[in-house]
Amino acid sequence: MAMLELHDVHSFYGNIEALKGISLTVEQGEIVTLIGANGAGKTTTLRTITGLVKPRQGQVLLEGEDLTKFKPHEIVYKGVSMVPEGRGIFARLTVAENLDLGAYIRNDKNGIKEDLERVYELFPRLKERRNQVAGTLSGGEQQMLAIGRALMARPRLLLLDEPSMGLAPVLVELIFDTIVDINKQGTTILLVEQNALMALSIAHRGYVLRTGEIALTDTAENLRNNEMVQKTYLGME
Repeated sequence: MAMLELHDVHSFYGNIEALKGISLTVEQGEIVTLIGANGAGKTTTLRTITGLVKPRQGQVLLEGEDLTKFKPHEIVYKGVSMVPEGRGIFARLTVAENLDLGAYIRNDKNGIKEDLERVYELFPRLKERRNQVAGTLSGGEQQMLAIGRALMARPRLLLLDEPSMGLAPVLVELIFDTIVDINKQGTTILLVEQNALMALSIAHRGYVLRTGEIALTDTAENLRNNEMVQKTYLGME
């Protein structure tokens, strides 16, 4: 049974159909990436999985359980965490307070402490700045904090929306190396990323979205070598 399955999902904003019957799967232990132009439906797919957008048709299954009947906070309890585009940190709280809030669904003090240490191992800079107000962090540090906060819920499935946006190239590499580490530690990942070349370099498989529909799906390696993908999304001639 797949970790995540979407079957014929139609999602709308008002009368505008943003997802036009998409179906996809994410197997346990995979990194799967969604690539496509702005407005293709990538973020809407993540918002539909997390319950922020309710599909008018179709199913969103987490290990066989339909998530569409649950509210967003209930879906977090089911084991799904999202790092939103723009990070969404609590700017007036400290780094430590942001991470504490990530564990709000939990009451296992020892497990929370273990996961906090795990986050600090993944992102040593957060440990150095744990008492610093989050809004004063650099963009890269805020992205680290957003990922760390999501991990504090101990998700089975981690959704990442544009984690490299606005970051310097050296920080992009650091973030993507960390995503690989998180995956190796057992977390399944669905990644939305404008930097398609970086996304395909770490993913196992990928889906290409075009105006709310899946135009192509293949292994990441095959997508990297696909002529249409190279010209349209990878900037190669």
